[in-house]
Amino acid sequence: MSALGEVVELKLSEIIGDAGRPTASVLFPIDGFISLLAQVDGEHAIEVGMVGREGMLGIQLALGVATEPLRALVQGPGQALRISAAAFRRELGTNAPLRTTIDRYIYVLFAQHARAAACQRFHMIERRLARWLLMSHDRAHADEFRVTQEFLAFMLGVRRVGVTLAASGLQRQNLIAYDRGEMTIVDRAGLERAACSCYASDRAAYADQFE
Repeated sequence: MSALGEVVELKLSEIIGDAGRPTASVLFPIDGFISLLAQVDGEHAIEVGMVGREGMLGIQLALGVATEPLRALVQGPGQALRISAAAFRRELGTNAPLRTTIDRYIYVLFAQHARAAACQRFHMIERRLARWLLMSHDRAHADEFRVTQEFLAFMLGVRRVGVTLAASGLQRQNLIAYDRGEMTIVDRAGLERAACSCYASDRAAYADQFE
């Protein structure tokens, strides 16, 4: 696949796709990661999925759809392999193992999006925050990463005060450390216990298809 494209930089907070726009290329993150956001009325948005090196951005091309379904925002800077839409389609048409892998990943994303909607409705903010931090930790491949409370509130679709209270609760349990936008995962196992069941379900859905 690397011979088909080029390596590009993913810059923090860069919008690299928007709902309704034509899909010119696909991205396979190498060490960066991307938030998938659903917008309502052009103003409000909430994260419904996340893409790291386990997946790709532009999966809709495999379904014959040439427009972006969601906003794509770089959450973790790094590099990604970019392949043109035309080259990706050609490869998909002749590479049966790739087709199978893509089909399985579509299922994983579908499950992730559906679970995000249920999580938003039924789970408390602190448990949802723990899940989000674990998802980011998995893709950042580091115990420390930069994130503001304003950004967290945006991702979770809640008020900033709600994120402040939730983060304070996790800090009191010595699961995380947070200071001036620097987030540190202190107790990974404890954070997993604090997270809602959606995190484990997401991992199980991926493992069922790829492990």
